[in-house]
Parts: sequence; structure tokens; C-alpha cells
Amino acid sequence: MNKKGYPKSYDVIIIGAGATGAGTARDCAMRGLSTLLVERFDFTAGATGRNHGLLHSGARYAVTDGESASECIKENMILRRIAAHCVEETGGLFVTLPEDDLDYQKLFIESCQKAGIDAKALDPAEAIAMEPAVNKDIIGAVTVPDGAVDPFRLTTANVIDARRHGADVLTYHEVVGLKMSNGRVTGVEVQDRSTGDIIAIESRLVINAGGIWGHGIAAKAGIRINMFPAKGALLIFGHRVNNVVINRCRKPADADILVPGDTISLIGTTSSRVPYDSVDNMDVTQEEVDVLLREGIKIAPSLAYTRILRAYAGVRPLIASDNDPSGRSISRGIVCLDHATRDGVEGFITISGGKLMTYRLMAQWATDLACKKLGVDAVCLTAEKPLPGSDGAKDRKQTAKSHIIELSTDQKAALGRHGSLAEEIKFGDDIDDSLVCECEQVSVGEIKYAIDKLHVNNLVNLRRRTRLGMGTCQGGICACRASAIMAKRFGNVAALGDLRSFVNERWKGMRPVGWGQTLVEADFAAWIYEGVGGLDAGDLKSTKNDALK
Repeated sequence: MNKKGYPKSYDVIIIGAGATGAGTARDCAMRGLSTLLVERFDFTAGATGRNHGLLHSGARYAVTDGESASECIKENMILRRIAAHCVEETGGLFVTLPEDDLDYQKLFIESCQKAGIDAKALDPAEAIAMEPAVNKDIIGAVTVPDGAVDPFRLTTANVIDARRHGADVLTYHEVVGLKMSNGRVTGVEVQDRSTGDIIAIESRLVINAGGIWGHGIAAKAGIRINMFPAKGALLIFGHRVNNVVINRCRKPADADILVPGDTISLIGTTSSRVPYDSVDNMDVTQEEVDVLLREGIKIAPSLAYTRILRAYAGVRPLIASDNDPSGRSISRGIVCLDHATRDGVEGFITISGGKLMTYRLMAQWATDLACKKLGVDAVCLTAEKPLPGSDGAKDRKQTAKSHIIELSTDQKAALGRHGSLAEEIKFGDDIDDSLVCECEQVSVGEIKYAIDKLHVNNLVNLRRRTRLGMGTCQGGICACRASAIMAKRFGNVAALGDLRSFVNERWKGMRPVGWGQTLVEADFAAWIYEGVGGLDAGDLKSTKNDALK
């Protein structure tokens, strides 16, 4: 054992704890491989936590990328079975606006059906009855089996199951080097971000699931991956404008999808190439906000007078094969690289491309290759075995409807977030039933559960596991309450720094949309934390989201 308490050697080390890395850790562990999952920040800190949460039917890619569309619809149906507590079966509409080409609808339906997607034309009046928020001027509509999926819950469930099957997990440990011997990768060197200590860990195989950061990881072994950093910006609105996913029926373009999720709706996305040195700090520009709002109003006119909670952006992990300036024509298909055959470097695999919808299939491809290289004969069971949270729910469809928030003490909101795992949350007394976050109905009992069971050690972790701070006040009130609970639980003398970091991260997303009620809310939060909480005004400025600094 090394000084961190982890074995010095594993069968497989997986770098990156987004959905793909977590899913790969689960698959590897389920097949009997000794597994370590390493992440430089927290679960879902990259692209996984910065998408629109769409349960893709694949229809969006049907015309331009039939293979990806086919993969999406198959994985869509699998996730409905194995991750019911992460999924909301909203249904989807692809609508044609007067400025769009109605002839495209025929090609769209034919392409969907060819990919195995159940797409049916609707009379515009039927579509408006199905989703009243949609633009009443639409001239065409198609139904597809889209839905919503929570990437935070989904990833956490995969990590929980990986750990249940014996996997180890290291968060806030950054891979700073790959151990090499005779042209073979034999492990990793990781740096503890809290202490600066360097730890060497050996393995028979390393899997690079670092997303857009995968090119830098591969470079540590002298390998070049031609990744295309495609930035996508999104806006979150303060309540659910729509209950059905609404898409523009046209070739993929900016701001052509409105997704409902939990208590909010969001419009996305833009697409623009960005330099590699900016991918760690994706600020949303005023121009991107203008585009998203202008085009979003065309889909749902009520967005014109709906409060915007925040803006955020992520970077798609595309692997380039052409010089497309936007990255939209690059396939969203899965790329699994065996660097032994590609680059002459044994013991190293990269899994990239794809999207949240195909994370499980990506993990299966990577684990299939890992087992082949390690001489392990074991089949993939991740498409059949339900994830923790969806393995004991009596009524999975009811469990999935997590956007129904009611003031009560029977943990309805927690049930929606955690599914059958909510049975482990303590409630029934005045303290544990007390609400810390009214917007998202997060109780003291749920926070204690997250700290004890869900790998939580700071407020950012807590937000991703419970949605605390994601509601209307953006953490303006609940963050201080939660900080006190965590300080008491951990005896944490760094609680003030953690709170400061959390509030600054919330402000970073509010700043690009800082007008009207959003600006009022930000001023109110500043008053609370400066005037009541004792944080200096100089502390409340936008900083990089890193709770350990």
C-alpha cells in the first residue's frame, strides 16, 4: 500500500471521472478487473456537467450522422431501463418555423426511421396542444422519443456501482505523468491537489477518458491526438417553460433546442472552435447570450420575458478529421484508440468522441478492448444491470418525475434525485426534515447522506449530488446554511474559503446575464455574504472554480 492507502498496482487505471470514465470504471470492475478511477477535480467537472441534459433519441443526428443516431436510440432505450431515476420521459418535438424549409421534414423523418427512431409527423395544432409553450406559428412538427437525463445523478450512480464492485476512486488528484518502461505505459503519477504530493501508481493498462483534456494526457506518452475543442454555450431559465423537449427541424445550428429538466428549462447550444489553452475557463460572451436568447424566443416566445438564472459553457471532446471551422460536421461517433497498434505504445487506450447519450457504449468499447489486451474473458453486463437508485424502485416512472416539487417531509424531491437510494436518507425528525435549499427541496438529512455516501467534501460536490444552489436564488441563502452543516460534519477550518469559492462560482454564471431580476438576486446575495456573513467585498469576485484554492 502507498501512503494514500491505495494499492500500488491495478489492472486498469482510468483517467477522468466524467460519465465515460465513471461508466468505464463500472464496466471494468463488474468484469473483475482491479480498477482505479482518477479525477483531477470532482465527478462531472468537465463536459459531462456542462451539457443540456438531453436524453437523445438520435433524431438530431439522423440526417447528418446516421451511425451516431442509431447508437443514440439504442442507448436511449437502455438508459430508460437501467437509469430510471436519472431519466424523465418527456417526449420530444421537432418543429418547423415559417423561416425553415418544410421539405426538410420529409428527409428528417425518413432518416430517423432508417436509424430505428420512431418519428411521426404531427399536425401543428396537435403539437401546440402537446406543448403549449411552442411557437404558435409553426408550420410542421414531428414527434420523437427524446427525454431528459440528469448527468450528475447518472455519473454518481456509475461511481457508486464501480465502488460496490471493488473499484477505488481518487478525486482532486491530477495525472501529471505517465510511467513508461520500454515503450509501454506502466502506470501514472498523480499529484494530490490539496497537499502537492506526487504519488506513483502502477497498472497493467491505462485508459484515457479525459475528454477534451485527453490530448494533453496522451501527449505525456509522446502521442498526438488531433482533438477539436468545440465550445458550446447554454442558458438556464428560472422555471420550466416547457415539459416536452423542443427542437428546430433543420440541420444542427445555434440555439435550436429547448430542454426541460428538474425545475428549469435550458436553451442550447452554440458551437465555436476555441484554443486549447482556454478550455479550463469557459466564459460565456455577451454575443453568445444574445444569439441564444434571440433564437430561443423563436422556439418558445415566452422566453422573452422569462428570468434567466445563469449562462454556462462546455467543450465537446471532438476528434477532428477536417477543417470545419465550427466543428458541426465532425462526427459525434465514438473513437476508441489502441495506442499499441496506432502509435506503438502498449498499455494505453484512449476513449473519446461520442456524447453523454452514448457514454455506456463508449465504456463497453473501452472495456472490451481492455479485457482483450489483458487476456480476460468476461462479458459486458452494464446494459442489463440497473444502476444504484434504479435497482429497487417500485414505480420507476413515478421515481423519474423529479421535477414535481412539493413542500413536505416525505422526501419526494430526494426520491426523484436518488431513486431507491433515498431509503438511506434519514428523515422523520425536525432537524433532518429541515430544508436547507427551498428552491430544490434539499433537506438536512439529504445533505448528511450526500456527505457520508456520495463522495462529498466541499460545496461544489454537494451541489452536483443534490442540486443545492441550482435553483432561483443560485445559492444566495442555502450555501451559507450548507456550509455550516459541512463545517460541523468535517470540523473544517477551511469552511469560509469553501463558501467563498462556491459563491464566486455561482456569480461566474450569473455575470453574463446580469440584468433585471438576476442582477437583483446577485446584489441580494452580495448583501447577505458581505453584510451578514462577513466576507469582504473583494472576496466576492469571479474566480476560477477550484474549491481547494
